Amino acid sequence: QLRVVSATGAAKPAVLVSASPMPARVEGWRVRLAISGAFAPHVAAQPPRFFHSGFSPLHLRDLERMPRLGVEMSFAEVIQWLHPETVPERSWESKLLSPFERANRRRQPRDPLPTLVELGRTAEEAGQDDLAARSWVLAAELPTRDNGGLSADGRSVTWKLKRGVQWHDGKPFTADDCVFTWEYAKDPATAALTQGVYRDVTVTKLDSHTVRVTFPKPTPFWATAFCATEGLVLPRHVFGPFVGAKSREAPANLAPVGTGPYIFVEFKPGDIVRGRLNPNYHQPSRPHFDTIEVKGGGDAPSAARAVLQTGEYDFAWNLQVEDEILKRMEAGGKGRAVYLLSGNLELLLLNPTDPNAEVDGERSSIKTQHFAFREPAVRQAMALLIDRNAIQSFIYGRGGSATANFLNHPARFRSPNNSFEFNPEKANQLLDAAGWKRGRGGVREKDGKPLRLVFQTSTNAPRQKAQAIIKQACGKAGIELELKSVTGSVFFSSDVGNPDTYGKFYADMQMYTTTMTQPDPERLMDQFLTREVAGKDNKWLGRNIARYRSPEYDSLYAQAEQELDPIKRAALFIRLNDLPVRDGVVIPLVSRNRVPGVGAKMAVTLSGWDLDFSGLPHWYRET
Repeated sequence: QLRVVSATGAAKPAVLVSASPMPARVEGWRVRLAISGAFAPHVAAQPPRFFHSGFSPLHLRDLERMPRLGVEMSFAEVIQWLHPETVPERSWESKLLSPFERANRRRQPRDPLPTLVELGRTAEEAGQDDLAARSWVLAAELPTRDNGGLSADGRSVTWKLKRGVQWHDGKPFTADDCVFTWEYAKDPATAALTQGVYRDVTVTKLDSHTVRVTFPKPTPFWATAFCATEGLVLPRHVFGPFVGAKSREAPANLAPVGTGPYIFVEFKPGDIVRGRLNPNYHQPSRPHFDTIEVKGGGDAPSAARAVLQTGEYDFAWNLQVEDEILKRMEAGGKGRAVYLLSGNLELLLLNPTDPNAEVDGERSSIKTQHFAFREPAVRQAMALLIDRNAIQSFIYGRGGSATANFLNHPARFRSPNNSFEFNPEKANQLLDAAGWKRGRGGVREKDGKPLRLVFQTSTNAPRQKAQAIIKQACGKAGIELELKSVTGSVFFSSDVGNPDTYGKFYADMQMYTTTMTQPDPERLMDQFLTREVAGKDNKWLGRNIARYRSPEYDSLYAQAEQELDPIKRAALFIRLNDLPVRDGVVIPLVSRNRVPGVGAKMAVTLSGWDLDFSGLPHWYRET
């Protein structure tokens, strides 16, 4: 019996894939997953994606090793690219090509890279692990320059889909489903979170099992549409009647019909989701368990305890628990916390708009300005009042590192231009010079307006402790903070009627983790684009929650989107990182590792770049 308990305060989880050769499916075993903490109410709103885990043609667990449009890299160069701080460059023989060569050179058979990503290879052919055979799910092969899947100009990718795949209701999976997913997601009335992925591309059916994704410009990172976290494909015959404004009415929102390893059986809102083995699953001898159970409720510490201390469960999802507590739980040997390098970031946003004034039916409108944070001096002072080292050391420990950057991984994109300091004295000097004088109770004020701010985040112990650290320092500078904690299911929800979501941002400051779901920063960095500003017109689902607007940023991002030279592209993203950080609208706190808890006998491989359940068909427990 496999049991998994999960607790998360982040929006998106990590990847789990088996590292060992897979045994035959074990008859009579069942998988039980209990989801607790901030994610639990999400179960009440929508069943987890493991029912859809076979939707995506490609998983990103090793996307770093994929051939990319306009880039030619050997395996040695990939390692150097991913971990330059640990691998001396001189230890690898690498050839840097000109942009023209990168865009036009075809892969050579001697290059070791294709052995990890070539398609049609069995697990034995791929080596000690069947990673290569599992890096794509619904694709018959991985698009490359050699097989014609990637165009030399960087403007298209052609997917050949696996034949013989069935939806859970027995209907065939075809190219029509991919085309429909594109039409469904790009419709503004649907208000899909993935609208930005599909809005500017064109998806064309070439035959019953081939689709072409065409980009309006050269696109260095092409593995977003139909790939990994944001690439789940919908069945046209199920969702067809619910395009646009009817999208929220689809029964399958709460009773998924997918192609994955488990078929949806039962859903009790706020309590439990059950699934059973899919007898027609398209991967042979998978999955390894007969049933799966996901239980909601609880919190992160209790989830960690269930895996690490009591051994009642086998896996715990996203343990945002103080590191010292995790260490004590691990001491019993029932399980271990695993720390996965990722691009996730715990951050603090300073609202540049007025969260209290309503304009055209919305607060925090870009038509307003914040009474204090419109001043650079106040934003700079706030950054000086945050003791990032204390937050990292006393709360996150092994779970992250203090940072001054929004973009931290992969390392080639990390800016060397920023630093941070904790200096209340300097913060006081800045506020004095800006005309914020201390008034009644020591609270600063200006033009009759006291410097009192509402600081919100989701409910969990580490975040409440971080709030307390920040509040104490702000108090010494004459800034009074009102701390507000919101249940995670509410804070991270997309409920347009709820005023307490982080997308609404009806507070002066807010703290949460933004997740990076692919080892390329393009999707992460769209969070500061003017076109992505969250507001009433997009049902507060725009990714620019910070309400940041900068013509310079928009222009640099447009260049980065189509720059095929990897060195120039990395330089552009470094500049993009620096703009909002130096403008002070975002204060990076901790570059977070993903931290799942794993039972002592669980055979899994973990990555920071994909969904936790993406490798679910291959999970097993050692005897």
